[in-house]
Amino acid sequence: MKTFDRIIFVGRTGNSREVMAREALKKKELNYHPEILARGTSVLFPEPLNQKTEAVLISNGIVLENFQSAPLEKEDFEGDTLVLTFESSMRETIYAAFESARNVHVLTEVTGDELEIFDPTGQEIVTYGLCYEAIEKTVSKLADVLNDGSYFDEVLPAGEEA
Repeated sequence: MKTFDRIIFVGRTGNSREVMAREALKKKELNYHPEILARGTSVLFPEPLNQKTEAVLISNGIVLENFQSAPLEKEDFEGDTLVLTFESSMRETIYAAFESARNVHVLTEVTGDELEIFDPTGQEIVTYGLCYEAIEKTVSKLADVLNDGSYFDEVLPAGEEA
């Protein structure tokens, strides 16, 4: 069974869906204890949590103090790291931008879901709430996949590092 030292959710800003997914996974029961992070590909300087994301998280009992977004960096690919994106175009962006990129997957492909997680940016707060609900359901499936480990045994050839 493949396990990971770190799991990183990556999107454009690093302060919305990525944080929702990070916090949802932190609440799940895993058979091991990876570091769970959120990163953005377009983070030029640290930014606070998206206000609508913050409101949705608070309404779900999650309060984050002093959150600051962080950029995805080449060091993020070191060790046994699993990088999860929300859409296939972001996976391609990461592979194009980082020579050291490896083990980058689309969250919904890992969980077997048909549709990618939509980006609520610029929408009404209710849309952010719907996004969180979709992430919560998908991350529950992710926890099962991580605990089972078979998905990564299939996609990573024997002897190949994650």
